[in-house]
Amino acid sequence: MHKQTIKTDTNEYDVLVGKAIINHIDQYLPRKYSNILVITDSEVHSLYADKVVRHLSADTKVHVSVVPAGESSKSIEQYYQLLTDAIQYQLDRKSLIIALGGGMIGDLAGFVAATYMRGIDFIQVPTTILAHDSSVGGKVAINHPEGKNLIGNFYPPQAVLYDIDTLHSLPDKEKRSGYAEVVKHGFISNEAYLSDILKVDLTKELRPKVLSDHIQKGIAVKASIVEQDEKESNIRKFLNFGHTLGHAIESELGYGRITHGEAVAIGMLFAIRVSENKLASKLPYNELFCWLSNNHYPLTLPPLSVDDLIKRMKKDKKSENAKVQMVLLKNIGHPITVNVEDTELTELLEKFLRELDSR
Repeated sequence: MHKQTIKTDTNEYDVLVGKAIINHIDQYLPRKYSNILVITDSEVHSLYADKVVRHLSADTKVHVSVVPAGESSKSIEQYYQLLTDAIQYQLDRKSLIIALGGGMIGDLAGFVAATYMRGIDFIQVPTTILAHDSSVGGKVAINHPEGKNLIGNFYPPQAVLYDIDTLHSLPDKEKRSGYAEVVKHGFISNEAYLSDILKVDLTKELRPKVLSDHIQKGIAVKASIVEQDEKESNIRKFLNFGHTLGHAIESELGYGRITHGEAVAIGMLFAIRVSENKLASKLPYNELFCWLSNNHYPLTLPPLSVDDLIKRMKKDKKSENAKVQMVLLKNIGHPITVNVEDTELTELLEKFLRELDSR
């Protein structure tokens, strides 16, 4: 088992990565709780919820709330229903919420924990590769029809328990979604890590040792940044490489039409093109494109209005004074944030979308 400790201004918590962690979940809780609510989705519920409940202390009251699988559940309606569940289950300020699932569940359950009775403990029990990114760092949120994660908070978990045995049940689209965030961590950290990631063949069974190594390194990249800038006033914005366009695509298509990681993958390609244009960067665009294509990422989009995408990008949390701010790369491992003017962005985005259509 591998342990990393995340230390920020507001909290300190352990991230455990290993096999069979769920089988011993009770011993990894930060303290004893008399009342626990497990929040999960309809797909993960049938796979792991009973197992989690079974391995919690017998003298603890344990309840399970299930939301439909998919990004559309990060909604005000599901959030409100979960608050109602917490009240009906008589959770108090000394109770615990367990977020069992992928990034959607972590964000949703974390936001419930952050706001219920002004904040109660929660832990993350990720079951996807994507959640190696979202479960660490304390960002919790729900979506608004006008933009992704616009309603949320910074609220760190008390622990992250990452049982890699749960990753063997992932469908291909979830492997793709998760590895896009792994690739992101490679681009913003160092060339050797990125090069190693781009050797992975997601169409084959992932080797547990390689997967665990990539996850641990990705968590370390995020932890290093979050510890320096917990509330995204500076360098934490670098973690949004590929997300400015990615979030806009997700919102414009409608949540769930394309996975988060698949949208971010296209966003990273665009961010590289903008980096080349504005910073004269030398980046492995073709290598990334070929890796994405070989691993069956969707690299064409239905017709989308460039004007509408830019409007969405302006609602991104990094944007300031109605200017689109993007994370670009001087080179691998050297991200910066740059404001891009509307006229230039329109030209670059039109050219990029034509390029995707023509390949």
